[in-house]
Amino acid sequence: MSATAPPASVTPPLPPSLPGTPPPHTPPRKPGSPLAGFFIDLGIAIATLLGLSMISGVLWGMYRAVEVVREQGPDAAAAAMQQVGQPGALAQILMALFATGGAALIVYFLRRSATPAERAQSWQAARQPSTWGWTVLVAACVVVGSNLISWLAKLAGSEPVPTNLALMEQSLAHFPWFLALFAIVLAPAYEELLFRRVLFGRLWQAGRPWLGLLLSSLAFALIHEVPGTSDNGPLEIAQLWLVYGGMGAAFAWLYQRTGTLWAPIAAHALNNAIALAALVFFGMH
Repeated sequence: MSATAPPASVTPPLPPSLPGTPPPHTPPRKPGSPLAGFFIDLGIAIATLLGLSMISGVLWGMYRAVEVVREQGPDAAAAAMQQVGQPGALAQILMALFATGGAALIVYFLRRSATPAERAQSWQAARQPSTWGWTVLVAACVVVGSNLISWLAKLAGSEPVPTNLALMEQSLAHFPWFLALFAIVLAPAYEELLFRRVLFGRLWQAGRPWLGLLLSSLAFALIHEVPGTSDNGPLEIAQLWLVYGGMGAAFAWLYQRTGTLWAPIAAHALNNAIALAALVFFGMH
């Protein structure tokens, strides 16, 4: 599966013209290669994510060390670090929220923050009934497409286990309401902010939406299934990349089609809600 909803400034770089409205003014392009800008954005996001992950890990270790000392007394300080252990499900989700959500916000405000005109155009697009019709249609296509890929891959002997499945199952058993908040509200918001507004939007604004769709979808797939972090083999990893990449491409297309980031956020949330419901009622992943 991929925060409360982000501020209204999460808006498209060049939203399409809406019925009955004049086409938006095209801002002058800034000098420099948009492709280089894309990889700079991506590099900043990765570096920020890794840095925030390290900070959250250090904070977790300090917290656990203090807890161990409190439980066993000050004489146990030397052995405290050996008893810190691994963070639990709740701590892992909070660390992911801090690192990934923080990286998305930092890159957005640093590199791709919206103008007042873009915010106004986004809200105008969000008030169009067709926006939400497209949102529901794309969410349904993502769910059907993902399950079709899984079914066909199963016939070929491929049954991957998503990297985050164990974490989701543990979270579901101990704090289901927070998991629902994270999976349905927070994660879709910051992931769409990073992958669609910042990364896809960079190349969309430069007039290269298909390249932006391809590259941002690849990045979206890679961050959800990093090779070597699970027991999945090459075939299973390729299947997960196809699912996540297709999902990212569908959300990017929806963003461009509707002209508002609220549409892919909502479609992403619907997809995660359905996946979480399947996990609750059927034990499916």
